[in-house]
Amino acid sequence: MALDTSGGAGLQERALFQDRVDYTLTDQSGVDFSGQDLNNASFAGVSGRGARFTGADLHGAILTQASFPEASFADADLSDALMDRADFRGADLSGALLQGVIASGSRFQGALVDDADFSDALLDLAVVRDLCRDAEGQHPTTGVDTRTSLGC
Repeated sequence: MALDTSGGAGLQERALFQDRVDYTLTDQSGVDFSGQDLNNASFAGVSGRGARFTGADLHGAILTQASFPEASFADADLSDALMDRADFRGADLSGALLQGVIASGSRFQGALVDDADFSDALLDLAVVRDLCRDAEGQHPTTGVDTRTSLGC
């Protein structure tokens, strides 16, 4: 999408924040973002315990150093998201699209990942081993087997 420059004023600001929502360093615990278009949004450093992102579009979002224990990302599009050093313990990622995510240093203990697609994701080896213990199914849209996408 090209930036409309016809107005002339504030072009730099509009270019930097076009199509981007910024929740950086805020408390979003328990908030319901289900089904929302949040692609390229920033949730860096967010506290989001129990937040709901079911079916949300988080393509290219920034979730670095955020905390989402027991949050729901079921059926969400997290492809190409930056989610390093984040806490997803006990989160529901079932059916989530996680292609190309960078999640090094993140925690996923107890996360539900059935039917998720982790193709080309960057995850710590210990996390992959942990997720492979219980992962099953295949992503409903891509048809990719969850265990295969994790490299189990």
